[in-house]
Amino acid sequence: MIDPVTRSLWLYRLAFFLGAMTLIFLRLIPFPHEAGDLPGPDWMLALAFAWVMRRPDYAPIWLIAAVILIEDLLLMRPPGLWTALVVIACEFIRMRSVLMRELNFVTEWALISGLMLGIVVIYRIMFAITFLPQVSFGFALVQVLWSIASYPLVVFVTRYVLALHKPSMGEVDAYGRRF
Repeated sequence: MIDPVTRSLWLYRLAFFLGAMTLIFLRLIPFPHEAGDLPGPDWMLALAFAWVMRRPDYAPIWLIAAVILIEDLLLMRPPGLWTALVVIACEFIRMRSVLMRELNFVTEWALISGLMLGIVVIYRIMFAITFLPQVSFGFALVQVLWSIASYPLVVFVTRYVLALHKPSMGEVDAYGRRF
């Protein structure tokens, strides 16, 4: 029989994977677009950040890297660049999740907003260094602003629909270690 803590751990990992694959599938659907349409938010980035902020043990780095790399390949982005930036940002969040546990949502949102802006700027700088064609800065900025604005919705869904909460003081992980 499987331990309930281990089962919960793997069920949440499966939920993250299925949610990520659903978001990738929805991005691949050819919705009708016209020139001048606003870009949508990067739901995958918001999901990864919210998941790591809430429960870092439920979103291991290998799972995040695999999902973002699959997204890179399917969306025909340079493989690994966006993945590396998201992995570094997720590890930055993971290292600070204990400090962020007791802080309010506005502080968390400010940290996530700064990270989203930072990785997009680094991504664009890397494109400029290698002379790759890229979308206009305004288009990328609008997408980041939409992603920042959509983060509270992602947190609401992960918190109240999926019951993914920040660990409380004294709570232990699957291996009996305190968070």
